[in-house]
Amino acid sequence: MITHIVLFKLLHPSPERVEEGRKLLAGMAGKIPQLRHLEVGVNMVHTDRSYDLAMLARFDSLEDLQAYQNHPVHVDVVCSLQSLRQAAIAVDYETP
Repeated sequence: MITHIVLFKLLHPSPERVEEGRKLLAGMAGKIPQLRHLEVGVNMVHTDRSYDLAMLARFDSLEDLQAYQNHPVHVDVVCSLQSLRQAAIAVDYETP
C-alpha cells in the first residue's frame, strides 16, 4: 500500500477559505477508482510552522498513485487549489 500525504498552507487562511479547500479535497472521495482511502483535516493548533490543511490518501500501488495524479478529478482539484494555496508539501511512502 502507498500512503500519500499533502500539507497545504493557504494564502489567506480565513475560515471560509479553509473550508473551501477542505471541500475541494474531500470532494474527490468516490470519484477516483484508484483512491482507496481519503482523509482531509483542518489544522487545530496554529503556530508559525503550521500548515492549514492536511490530506492523507492511500493507494494499492505506485501505479495507482500515478493514475490518481493524472485523473481529471484530481487535476481539476489541483487547478482550483492553485489560487488558494501559498505552499504545498508532500510525502509518499510504502506501508506493509
